[in-house]
Amino acid sequence: MSRASVVFGGGCFWCTEAIFKQLNGVLAVTPGYAGGSTKNPTYQQVCTGTTGHAEVIRVEYDARKITFEDLLEVFWLTHDPTTLNRQGNDVGEQYRSIILYQNEEQQRLAEASLKAADASGRFPSPIVTEIVSLEIFYPAEDYHQDYFARNPSQPYCRMVISPKLRHFKEKYQS
Repeated sequence: MSRASVVFGGGCFWCTEAIFKQLNGVLAVTPGYAGGSTKNPTYQQVCTGTTGHAEVIRVEYDARKITFEDLLEVFWLTHDPTTLNRQGNDVGEQYRSIILYQNEEQQRLAEASLKAADASGRFPSPIVTEIVSLEIFYPAEDYHQDYFARNPSQPYCRMVISPKLRHFKEKYQS
């Protein structure tokens, strides 16, 4: 196995975790926080918008089964990378679109992918996704792990995550 990882932020980490867990070759998805300056942030701190951290997921994958480029494509397709600090009704810096690379190759591929996605005409506005080096990833509290799988009838899950997952499966996994 060729195990690799990447950290993405594309809005609420409950949504992004649920999407990326559907992918063949993804070994683990861990919600957490990254991109800010507060050490060991809590969910309550991140929600204030004062930590600089985004809600993110760390995606661990088998690079022989799914490529970094494939993961980038899913990233672009499953959130709106053109809205600054917002995804739907989730508003604040913690919901920003961000790719946190771990090496020069990831940086190069992420920047090329952003440029191609921006030039594709797929989005009505310019992409505002940040591409920055991952300094440190803080796993979120236990109750955020596998949130959708453990809470499918929770209102946010039913009204936001379930339709997003259904759309993803219908459009991109068929």
